[in-house]
Amino acid sequence: MTLPAPASASIDTISKQIIEQLQQDGRRSYASIGKAVGLSEAAVRQRVQKLCESSVMQIVAVTNPLELGFTRQALISVVTDSQISATADRIAELPEVDYCVITTGSADILAEVVCSGDEDLLRVISTIRGLHGVLRTSTFTYLSLKKQEYNWGTR
Repeated sequence: MTLPAPASASIDTISKQIIEQLQQDGRRSYASIGKAVGLSEAAVRQRVQKLCESSVMQIVAVTNPLELGFTRQALISVVTDSQISATADRIAELPEVDYCVITTGSADILAEVVCSGDEDLLRVISTIRGLHGVLRTSTFTYLSLKKQEYNWGTR
């Protein structure tokens, strides 16, 4: 999913509270959220729909890749010769890529991949290395996941 540029309009306090409620429990009912934020169930439903349609948030099932047979995760750093954005777009299209960002520093692009095993990871690395404009890659294979959270709030 390609995210749009950030909206220029700020999100109001009630919408932020709804987001925080859903970050705590994505299955929380609209009625329960409504009680917590002082809105009706219908008003919460409308706001959630607008927040999703405007790409402010997504409501998804976060899974444990290991339990689904994806035994190899890695972060791949990519250095390009030019056309950083176009290269990042091509990398982001790969189904194994779950996160792709343009960065500063020694790498132009960082891509997180979820693969079924080492051979699958090798195939993905080879695919990325074969893209036009890619000069080199470095792969950081995950050995142990210590923390993965999506509840940073709305600060």
